[in-house]
Amino acid sequence: MNEFLIFISLCFGLDLLLGDPGTWPHPVRFVGCILNFFEKFFRKLKVNLYLAGFLALITGSVGIGCFVNFLTTLPVIGNFFAFYLGYAALALGSLIREGRKVLSLLTAGELEEARHALSFLVSRDTRVMDEQEVCRALVETLSENFNDGFCAPFFYLALGGPAGVWVYKFVSTMDSMWGYKNRKWRQLGFAGARADDILAFIPARLSALLLWLAAKVLRLPVAVKWKEVLEDARKTESPNAGWPMAMAAHILQVELGGPAVYFDQLKDKPKLGPSGREITAQKIEQLISIILTAGFLFFGAVIVTGLVFL
Repeated sequence: MNEFLIFISLCFGLDLLLGDPGTWPHPVRFVGCILNFFEKFFRKLKVNLYLAGFLALITGSVGIGCFVNFLTTLPVIGNFFAFYLGYAALALGSLIREGRKVLSLLTAGELEEARHALSFLVSRDTRVMDEQEVCRALVETLSENFNDGFCAPFFYLALGGPAGVWVYKFVSTMDSMWGYKNRKWRQLGFAGARADDILAFIPARLSALLLWLAAKVLRLPVAVKWKEVLEDARKTESPNAGWPMAMAAHILQVELGGPAVYFDQLKDKPKLGPSGREITAQKIEQLISIILTAGFLFFGAVIVTGLVFL
């Protein structure tokens, strides 16, 4: 078994086993500090914010890639940094754990606690959600973050190793922090948002395919029509977020989207999936099983590819 397969296997296994321990320093926080520095620096200079966004994107991406490459090639401890940074870039284990936590609170009838637990997974306001709104938000974030938290990072980890995945994570974090279409962020976040759209283009569509294959592997009674998935995926503002969400909606035969509150503003999100279908705890449990199976399918595909071509 070559070094690449050992590396990929350990990163995937550690992610499932350990998730994201809250007491450990996470590299994403370091990326966030860099972006906060860039924001204050460029706003203080009062330069064109579109230009500032592009400069931050290029400088940060190159800097992160070079820094990670330096750490992972250090004598003796380089392998430790490689395994840690590879594992830390993935979030499948945490996604499954947090999803099950919200679901268990819902099934126990603890709606207030479920809202609070959900607030750590979504950017929308969860304080006044009813049970069905919590269920819908949970399905949406689980399916969307299957791509954002695992599929896309694993894709770039397999292609570019730790340096490659952390360039992607820098862009993704930049989009998460700056990519809002409001007066404060529209200009500064433009470059990061467009770069994230480009980098996530293939993984997003791959994530939908993996969810569909996982449902088949689990022998779920699904009859997904790809034409309808495609139509729904195109409804979302993001060219990528709609793919895993639309696929999840059609696999589970539930309706996603609708009104949601973001930063005290009501937003009417496009409806995805069959109209008027209620989301049950059983449906959410099915989705968690599908996502976990899809993760293993992607891992298996990477291993087989490595065995064949490396």
